Amino acid sequence: MSASRHALIIANADYDDPGLKELASPASDASALAQVLGDPQIGDFEVEVVADAPSHVILRRIEGFFTDRRRDDTLVLHFSCHGLKSESGELYLAARDTEPRYLDATAVPSYFVRRCMSRTRAGSTVLFLDCCYGGAFSKGSAAVRAAGDAHVLDNFTAEKPPRGRGWAVITASTAMQYAMEGGRLTEGAGPPPSVFTHAVVEGLQTGDADLDADGEVSLDDLYEYLYEHVREQNPNQTPSKTVEMQGGLQLAHSRHRRITVEPADIRPEMRSAVQSRNTFTRLGAVRALRDQLADDRLPVAEGARRALEEMARGDVEDVAHDAEEALAAVRLRPSATRLDFGRVERDSAVPHRTVTLEGVPLARCCLAHATAPWLRVAQDDDALDVGVDPATVGHLSGDIVLKGVADDAVVTVEVDVRVPDRPPVDAPPGPAGAEAGTVPDGRTPDAPTAVTPAPVPAPVPPPSDRVVIRPQEPPGEPPPVITHDPGPQPPPAAVTVAPPPSLPPPSASLRDQPTVVTHRPAPAAERPSGSHRYPAPHRPTGARGAPLAAAAALGLAATSVVMCVLTAVSGREAVHRRMHDHHHPHPLPFAHHAHITGAFTYLVLCLSTAAAALLIGGLARYVADARRERYTEGARSATHTLVSTARLFAVPVLVLAGLAGLAYLVGSNR
Repeated sequence: MSASRHALIIANADYDDPGLKELASPASDASALAQVLGDPQIGDFEVEVVADAPSHVILRRIEGFFTDRRRDDTLVLHFSCHGLKSESGELYLAARDTEPRYLDATAVPSYFVRRCMSRTRAGSTVLFLDCCYGGAFSKGSAAVRAAGDAHVLDNFTAEKPPRGRGWAVITASTAMQYAMEGGRLTEGAGPPPSVFTHAVVEGLQTGDADLDADGEVSLDDLYEYLYEHVREQNPNQTPSKTVEMQGGLQLAHSRHRRITVEPADIRPEMRSAVQSRNTFTRLGAVRALRDQLADDRLPVAEGARRALEEMARGDVEDVAHDAEEALAAVRLRPSATRLDFGRVERDSAVPHRTVTLEGVPLARCCLAHATAPWLRVAQDDDALDVGVDPATVGHLSGDIVLKGVADDAVVTVEVDVRVPDRPPVDAPPGPAGAEAGTVPDGRTPDAPTAVTPAPVPAPVPPPSDRVVIRPQEPPGEPPPVITHDPGPQPPPAAVTVAPPPSLPPPSASLRDQPTVVTHRPAPAAERPSGSHRYPAPHRPTGARGAPLAAAAALGLAATSVVMCVLTAVSGREAVHRRMHDHHHPHPLPFAHHAHITGAFTYLVLCLSTAAAALLIGGLARYVADARRERYTEGARSATHTLVSTARLFAVPVLVLAGLAGLAYLVGSNR
């Protein structure tokens, strides 16, 4: 961005003329917009606000704002007021002392603003008009005519900017549309923001106006965001834009950048498995895609992640559940979500902590930015070096926002900066009249103590380039590598200690001894060493009880299927025997034939094995979920897959066996 950026905000809420309605929000709009434009991490503008001023003051400020500018300057002029139309169709901007009958003398003509824009030497000029038009006047007012259209942009397109310079005009509404404020104020309520200006502030402050996620909010980005936001809040209000500018204009930094990884297409056979009508085939595809999430080639991992997201949203319950379990591997997992630096003395050496990033390479692929100016953060492939600048006294609290490919995380940082409660080491207090360089008894020490504080490093601005990772097209090339230059690292505190003089004889008094400062190294947890890491969270112990139980459940389910088939075969034979025995003078009951053929025994085994499979499978799944710290991700995933497969076998068998048992009870005495 250019180093010379200036903004002038003109807001008028109160009007002397009773025909002009009082506006509720311009004062709060001006304050919020000035704050976001003046923030060095967002707009980085030098901002001037003119509120409720008469027309002659506004005219002088506008002309002075555009005068004596350079070619590389960027200017932003914002109006929040009433817009008035003369009988000839010319647009005027109302000031506090505006009289609608004398617009040329008491209002700000649009042609005056246009002429100032065309004469300035600034390279880029942007004009925002948040003005109420036809709805600005009280009912029954004879002083103002609201009829006819006020074609706003026509008043700024009559002239072209000089060659090499450009301007843009963005208005809150067009023609006779109203520039709406929020809902009606109630007694004692605070002023609501204008829909248009509120959208400008929110889009820049949150970074949501950075539509292409390149780390910068361009003029086109902001207008598209404003259009959608304003139309969503009020469909009757349509922002408009006219641009006479070569190239783009970056209006602000975006605090919320996110790494964009362009996914590689999954293999055709994998795509076929994902779209298969067979549930078991899709379950197998989930397992294969889960393995691809750990691939070092980020585009390959991103392609697998997106395919799993589709399955988690639209597949059957079992497949969707397994897909969601697999997607847990790409969640952002910092080793600490809260850092407390405790008490730190003001202007002392910058303390540091290290936060490691856990998980697969795609999960560690993120960008970090600090939300407070006293926070320092440097990032490498799998860790964050977090520091605080103890220059502001008080209890400070801020966040480090991590933006990953598919997940966000926040690390909260707190520090208590206090004023030192002891005198400086290099200027010990002495009795009145003592000269510099002497100890309390008047002797000159053999070797004075010298302490050299380390300079506090300047804040490292966040990188503004967009991080885009694209898939490899030719096979065999090395995988893409993400590089992130953390900028200059803050040096550790440097303290130079002069060697102490020779110790006095034992008989010397303590006050005769020179002052000696002993420097002890900072504890290991506070050293800004790149090799330091916080203790990692408790890792799984690799228990196998749940997967083995799930495998046993699958075996019982398979056994129940075999028993079901044998029950059907032997039952058919029992029915055949009973039909042949029907002509016997003393026919035997069906239960007798069922026992002889073994149908009853197979039926009991079928019911018991199916029920046992469901019971053991449910227990295994519960243990794997309830004791996650004991099982690895692969063990839990295998448990869920085995249990789901066992359930697909056991549930139909249990239903069929129950029906067969009911039939046996009904026909056992026949």
